[in-house]
Amino acid sequence: MADPAVRPRTLLRSLALVASLTAFAWGAQWLATSGMLSERWVDAEVAGHGWRGYAAFIAVGTLATALGFPRQVIAFLGGYAFGVLLGTELALAGTVIGCAATFVFARVVVGPSLRERLARRVGRLDEFLGAAPFQMSLVIRLLPVGSNVLTNVFAGIARVRFAPFASGSAVGYLPQTVAFALAGSGVQLGRLLNVGLAGILLVVSALLGIRLYRQHRHGAALEAEIDNSLGDGRDTGSAPAA
Repeated sequence: MADPAVRPRTLLRSLALVASLTAFAWGAQWLATSGMLSERWVDAEVAGHGWRGYAAFIAVGTLATALGFPRQVIAFLGGYAFGVLLGTELALAGTVIGCAATFVFARVVVGPSLRERLARRVGRLDEFLGAAPFQMSLVIRLLPVGSNVLTNVFAGIARVRFAPFASGSAVGYLPQTVAFALAGSGVQLGRLLNVGLAGILLVVSALLGIRLYRQHRHGAALEAEIDNSLGDGRDTGSAPAA
């Protein structure tokens, strides 16, 4: 006989999922039309406002990242508002907090409802990140491919550990954050040279990600081959003499 608590629990999970998706869509639409992700907003509310401007920028960066807006926009506006160094720091803070918020939200709120429905995709991400979550999170963030928010959601739903995922993501975010902060800044080098340097940094970041990925896959394959060889030796070896 079915557990009478199962149906109410399933209903509550479904309602939480629908409410979450509705809030997500509403929040994304509101942020897109609010003008906050613009140079005009930065000039009016952020630049030159001290700690209040820092807090406002981090808060908007967190919300934008959590809702799936391109983190490169946050980095660009950070460079525009604060220059390369401080802009990178504040944009990275907002991006990492937004990543963590999406991860925790997916794990706690929507994970129970979506884990079985998305078992195939979640399983693939688990397989990719599971053995070395820090290194593979770093690789994912270095490569300019895929969706940042979907990666955060699937990682939250999966069994990926939070600490190595968040720290690997933070390190992996850094090169692109610097690149776009550099592109957005108005330092003495000039906008054209800034954009050129940012492009070079992006290429180097992608190449580093590809190299790390290949090294990890090669190392994993070599380790498996050694384990198999040792296993075969143990299986076929003769028993020691009495």
